[in-house]
Amino acid sequence: MTANPKRQPAIFIPHGGGPCFFMDWTWGPADTWTATQTFLEGLAATLPETPRAMVVVSGHWEEPAFTAGSGAQPGLIFDYTGFPEHTYKLTWPAPGAPELAARVKGLLAGAGLPAATDANRGYDHGVFVPLKVAFPGAEIPVVTLSLASSLDPALHLAAGRALVPLRDEGVLIVASGMSFHNLPAYMQPQTAERARAFDTWLTQAVESPAAARDELLKDWRNAPFAAYSHPREEHLIPLLVAAGAGGEAPGRRVFGDEPMGAAISAYRFDG
Repeated sequence: MTANPKRQPAIFIPHGGGPCFFMDWTWGPADTWTATQTFLEGLAATLPETPRAMVVVSGHWEEPAFTAGSGAQPGLIFDYTGFPEHTYKLTWPAPGAPELAARVKGLLAGAGLPAATDANRGYDHGVFVPLKVAFPGAEIPVVTLSLASSLDPALHLAAGRALVPLRDEGVLIVASGMSFHNLPAYMQPQTAERARAFDTWLTQAVESPAAARDELLKDWRNAPFAAYSHPREEHLIPLLVAAGAGGEAPGRRVFGDEPMGAAISAYRFDG
């Protein structure tokens, strides 16, 4: 570790569909997730230095309070069904970081937010699937962080703001979800235009000055085709944590694709 770590960004990444990066086939054409995989493979090289640790907010974990995984060696949670047998034998033995989990809880509680830790929580597929691609060495300690089950936008922006100090301690904040998540809508003829409209709005919101960005994201349900893009919002809300942790500068879109006919994006905050 360096004595004076460089400030890390906060990033929102798409984690794809199930174990999609580790299959010979997936929903749709064989190259459906190739662009997303390539983006994730190149992510580490864009960072200022190797992070000391990562705090990863997954759209697949909800608790009444924001809960940090505090186990020393979390296992994998294969929370997907109907995929080839080998995808249930994947490994990604990244260590946990109990002291960092306690610090995450303390920062959240200090901001007046409900906070807890869970020593038994493993890495769900919103964590290990994309990070096995982005950080295959599994050497960087990871603390997972749940969503609050209210899914309240303002609450999650506030959680992100509480975590800002971690970035100056060399901790990369990763929000893992999907900017479009309506499973029945994939490959439907009306989806492409609707998903693009929501993606355009979302990008404009993220790339707005911080104060305007927060207000827009709090009101995301009034965006074009918001309910169509997110019948339930658990895959979008991690973005609000990243935005809250993103500092004062506008965020930026760093990746986009249209797998299965629906626009998705990744966003980065370096402010």
